Amino acid sequence: MTEIARKRPVFRNINALKDLPTYRLPAAGWVSILHRVSGVLMFLLMPFIIWMFDNSVSSEISFATFSAAFNTGLGFVPGVLVKLVALALIWAYLHHFIAGVRHLYMDVFHAVSKEFGKSSAVVTLTLSLGLTAVLGAKLFGLY
Repeated sequence: MTEIARKRPVFRNINALKDLPTYRLPAAGWVSILHRVSGVLMFLLMPFIIWMFDNSVSSEISFATFSAAFNTGLGFVPGVLVKLVALALIWAYLHHFIAGVRHLYMDVFHAVSKEFGKSSAVVTLTLSLGLTAVLGAKLFGLY
């Protein structure tokens, strides 16, 4: 065994409180984690999505109830919270879609390199957050 091989650190146990806060995750890692988070978020909010779709297309009265939910709220839930949940769904859909297209592109064109992974991850994060900001501004009535 050489001298260099003996001096390499050996990590047997990782302390979550000590080691994880100092670990810097690359952009591709964030995209991967957020892709899973966005999928779980869309799955968990599926009843809300179905309620929104049902009330928006059933009748004029149900559409008025749907529209009022965003302004006055639903029962004890304020309208701002309904808008925030809708904004979370908008982000989840956009991020999941854009990250999925990124993964499909990498699979089809065998574009698996460190440079492409980093640049496409930054583009994915920028596009998903930028489009969410634009649609969120529309949702909250800024334009």
